[in-house]
Order: sequence, then structure tokens, then C-alpha cells
Amino acid sequence: MNTATILENVKEGGAKGMGVPLVLMMLLAMVVIPMPPIALDMFFTFNITLSLVVLLVVVYTQKPLDFGVFPSLLLIATLLRLALNVASTRVVLLEGHQGGDAAGKVIEAFGSFVIGGNYAVGLVVFFILVIINFVVVTKGAGRVSEVSARFTLDAMPGKQMAIDADLNSGLINQDEARARREEVSNEADFYGAMDGASKFVRGDAVAGILILFINILGGLGIGMIQHDLDFATALRYYTLLTIGDGLVAQIPSLLLSTSAAIIVTRVASTQDVGSQVISQLFANPKSLTVAAGVLFTMGIIPGMPNFAFLTLALLAGSGAWFIAKRQEQAQLQEIPAELEPEAVAPPRELTWDDVQPVDIIGLEVGYRLIPLVDRNQGGQLMDRIKGVRKKLSQELGFLIQPVHIRDNLDLSPNSYRLTLHGATVAEAEIRTDRELAINPGRVFGTLQGVETKDPAFGLDAVWIEPDQRDHAQSLGYTVVDASTVVATHLSEILQSHSHELLGHEEVQQLLDVLSKTAAKLVEDLVPKTLSLGQVLRILQNLLMESVPIRDIRTIAETLAEHAVLSQDTGVLTAAVRVALSRSIVQQLVGPTEEIPVVVLDPGLEQILQQALLSSEDGGAGFEPGLAEQMQKALVETANQREMAGEGAILLVAAPIRPWIARFVKHSVPGMQVLSYNEIPDNRQIKVVATVGKSSGELGDGLG
Repeated sequence: MNTATILENVKEGGAKGMGVPLVLMMLLAMVVIPMPPIALDMFFTFNITLSLVVLLVVVYTQKPLDFGVFPSLLLIATLLRLALNVASTRVVLLEGHQGGDAAGKVIEAFGSFVIGGNYAVGLVVFFILVIINFVVVTKGAGRVSEVSARFTLDAMPGKQMAIDADLNSGLINQDEARARREEVSNEADFYGAMDGASKFVRGDAVAGILILFINILGGLGIGMIQHDLDFATALRYYTLLTIGDGLVAQIPSLLLSTSAAIIVTRVASTQDVGSQVISQLFANPKSLTVAAGVLFTMGIIPGMPNFAFLTLALLAGSGAWFIAKRQEQAQLQEIPAELEPEAVAPPRELTWDDVQPVDIIGLEVGYRLIPLVDRNQGGQLMDRIKGVRKKLSQELGFLIQPVHIRDNLDLSPNSYRLTLHGATVAEAEIRTDRELAINPGRVFGTLQGVETKDPAFGLDAVWIEPDQRDHAQSLGYTVVDASTVVATHLSEILQSHSHELLGHEEVQQLLDVLSKTAAKLVEDLVPKTLSLGQVLRILQNLLMESVPIRDIRTIAETLAEHAVLSQDTGVLTAAVRVALSRSIVQQLVGPTEEIPVVVLDPGLEQILQQALLSSEDGGAGFEPGLAEQMQKALVETANQREMAGEGAILLVAAPIRPWIARFVKHSVPGMQVLSYNEIPDNRQIKVVATVGKSSGELGDGLG
């Protein structure tokens, strides 16, 4: 980086960017340039003030990362203190023979007033401060920093995996995941930096002891040899000044060491240290009550300091009584108003507000499943359901309505029920104290537990104890907890019934969003060309066949183009499918250029087309045996494709595709039906099976 770049950065940063360089220049000046006593007084006072400010910021910080600059600030404050030691040593040795305030008023005050002018007392106080700082505070803080850094680094992979899991389940978005990853990285960097910064603090404590002895010995030599002072006078002058200098340096050092110890032993919380102490230490009045009893007992013993013990016993007992009364008042305020005794009000007149609408999506749980939906008991199902709604809304293209959860005493304790528009669509039983090991189709052993079926997909599964999770996963089972079972079941139900969740209000919202970017398109489509109900029916047809409606612009443009030719919703749905063919095929087979398909025998396909044309209601007339044979042939073909590891895609002529799709949906689950004109130009088809080719009797019963 050249000089011009540096100057440009300083210019952009303004005064904020000059703070640290100025402090470093000040440190260098104190080491090199002799400082007058008044300047030393200012710097010593600034050092004490800085230490107090840092301590208070640490106390009021809610989590360590909120004060992430602390390690660097700790290093700068330590260097400032050492530079002051060098500057004060120079002044003490040069001017100490004059005694008094030769090294400034601050050092004189600490050497005379604080320790009473007795250097023996000063030495004892200084060594006690050093022992407290070095042996207790600094050593403990350094050990906590080291352990915290180690555990934080060890926990990083697990935290990253948890963030990825929340992102994949839809609980958080990309921005929140990025912020969490950055916080995890910053946390590791912070504790690593604190581990290193604590070594500087320990070194500073050792340096304080060495500087004390060097200054005393050097002062005695200079005073007796250069200034002809007798031993007692030199010892008194230089020892008092040196001890005053040491105390001025050790007190800020002890404050910063205490700050470091507090910040590394903090647990992230929404409260500062003071609030945590008050809320946690005095939360239970029993502790103060017992303490008051012990103090009272000791206070009535003859020979004990009765006044001190009895006074503190009275204070502790008063505090316990005050806390107990406050908790009692808080409990009374939490009692619902309807439980309080009141005058019975006359019954009010019924209104339409008393007619409750039917829940669009409902989840009813037995009483043993209530902890799953109660966040106060650690339940995660609410967050899982929110993630399911978010994921499906993004995939399908419209906002999934909220899920109304309520308990139902008519259900068995471990059962839950899913409802749509007030009607039950699914019901299952789970075990909250166990985990579900699902057999995905290929496992390498058996498990001890309660055999069952996966509620979502009907796969074989076993309810196992939580400590069997690792063993089950090693055998190839997919293991999920009870909340995930319910959330997955709900996701599957909502996806398969998505067309029932789309209503007039949701379609209007889609059009309102589209009108922000294509106002003219929406204006020409609804209500000029099609009614809102017709658009709703077309979108429901798409969702019924698992076609997302995310690309609402393409859908609207296709409808505006073809609606002038036909108002039939079936014809318009087919036109929209052709317009969305690329995304439909992409969803079925991915980016591969060759699409493996199953086709109908040409003769059978021609007969079906004739039957559909001759039918008045748009359906084909089948003999019962013929429908059964056709279903059997399609099921066999679908099973063969599944064993080959490929999905079954039936390719038919466009006129019969809607009818075949309805027939296949109920008789051959998993098989998708495409028409020939829904194959994109950049894809090729590969016929892997033909249905009806070897079964000539399939065409005999058509009429």
C-alpha cells in the first residue's frame, strides 16, 4: 500500500481513523521523550479513567461479542501502562532526590496518602495487589480464555451444521444463516484473541514486580552516589516514589484483569451482569431467609460482634420478606380476569362474531403432545411448522395459510389429527419419548422397538430409544424425532392438497403482486378476458397435477393469449402446461437431455381418443374388466421403472392427457403424465416401455 493510498484511507476515515495511530505515537513519545510531572499526572489519571470505563462497559455488556474490540483494547491499555512505567521511572530516578512531588502529584498521593507515608506498608499493599492480580484474577481469566477458545473451536463444525439444518428446513433465510455463520466465526476469533491477550496481562503483572525492585535499587544507587544522600533518606525518598508509581500502575492493571475475567466468564444473555445478579441471586427468598437465621444465631452468641451480625440479619430478613411479597403480587396479577370474583354480567346478545369460521389448516393434538407445541417446555414443532409453510410457499408460488393448533381431549394422548377446511385428512400416533427410525428401502439389520409405519409416506419404521440413534443410522435407517415426523406429515398433506388451499383471496394477491411489474397484463386479463374464478380454476388444475405456479407472469401471458380463442378452463390449463413445459420436465427428470418415457400402444391410444370424442361428458366408457387390466398394466410398468431407479413418465397424445392424468393419479400413484407437445425442443425422448402392446384384449371392451 503506497503513501497516497494511506492518506486517502485516512481522509475517508476522518477523525475516527486517527485514534489508534495517535495513541501509538503517544506511547512512543512517553518512552523516548522525558515527561514533565504535570504530563505524568494527566496520563496516570487517563489510565485509571480508561480502566474504569472498560470495566463498566464489560459489566453492562449483554454478550461478549458486543465488546469484540476488548482484546485489542486490553493490549493497548497494557502498553500504555508499561510506557507510563518507563516515563515515571525516568522522572523518579532523575528527580527523586528532591522527594515530595518530584514525580508528580498522583505518585505523591499514592505514596504518601494512600499508604500513610510508610514504605513498609506500601510494599506489603503492593505485593498483595500483585498476588491478587497475578495468582487469582489473571491466572483464572487466562485459564478460562484458553478453555473457552478450545471448546469454541471444537464446537464450530456442530454449530455450522445446525445453521445448515435450520436453513434447509426453512427456519431461517440465507441472510440470517450468513449472519449466524459470521457470529460463530467471530466468537472463535474473540476467545482466541482473549487467550492471547491474557498472556500480555500476566506478563504485565510480572513486569510490575521487576520494575519495583529495579527502581528501588537504582534509586538507592543514584541517591547515595550521585546526590550524596544517606541510606535512610535515599531509601525513604525512592521507595515511597517507587511504591506510589507501582500502585498507580497496579490498580488499573487489576481493573483490566477483572474486566477480562468478567467478559470470558459471561454467558450470553439479554441482561447485563448487574441485572443477572439481581434476578438470579435474589430470585428465591429462601436463601436470604436461611442466611438471616444463621446471622441471627451467631449474633446472639456472647462475645461475638452482636451489632454487626444482628444488623445484617435484620437486613437479610427484610430483603427476603420484600422479595416474597413482590413475587406474591406478581402471581396475583397473572390470574386471568375471568377467574377473579366479579359481579355476574347479564348475557349479551349474540352477534356474527360468535360464528367462528372453519380453520383452513388445522392440527389437533392429544394432551401428551402438548409439550411439542409449547415453546416454554422446549417444544420445536411451532418453528418446524413455520419452516414447512415457508418452504412450501416458496416452492408452490403462493402463501400457505397459518396452521391453527389446538388440543383435543377426544384424541388418544399420543395422537394428532390434520384437518383441511374442518374435515379430517390424516390422523396418526407418535411417541414423544422416542425417535422414529424409518426404513428407506435398504437397511443392514433390525432394531429393537415398536414397529409402525411412517405417517407421511407409509414406509416401514420402528420407534426406538434416543440412545439407539447412532446405531440405527449406521444400519441405514433415517432417524427423526417426533416433531419432525409431524412436520413432515403436514408438509406432505399440504403439498398433495395444495389446490384446496388456493382460493380467490390468494389469486387476487398473486395478481396484485404481478401488477407491480406488469400492470397492463393484469388489467387485460382480469376481468376483461377471464373472471377471477376462471383463473382460480386453472391454477387449481395446475396444482392438482403438482405443477407450481411460481411463474405467474408466464401463466398470465399464456392465458391472455389463448383466452380470446377459448374460455374452457381445461383447454387453457393445457395451454399453460405447454408454456411451462421446461419447468415441468426440469422438475421431473432434471437437466438430462434424454427423457425415459412410457407410451401407449398406438391402437389403444387411437381407440381412447375416439371414445373420448364420442363421450358427451368428456370421459371414456370402460367395461369394469378393461379398466382393471389397464390399471394393472400401468402399475406393473411403474414398478419396473422404480426398480430401475427411474421415475415413470407416461407420454400420451394431448387430447387424452387430462383424462389419463386423472385415471393415473388415483390408480397408479407416482406416475406422471405428459403430452407430446409438452416436451421441450431441446429434449429428446427414449421409449422404455409400451403399455397395451402385448394385450390385444385391452381394446375389446371400449365403447
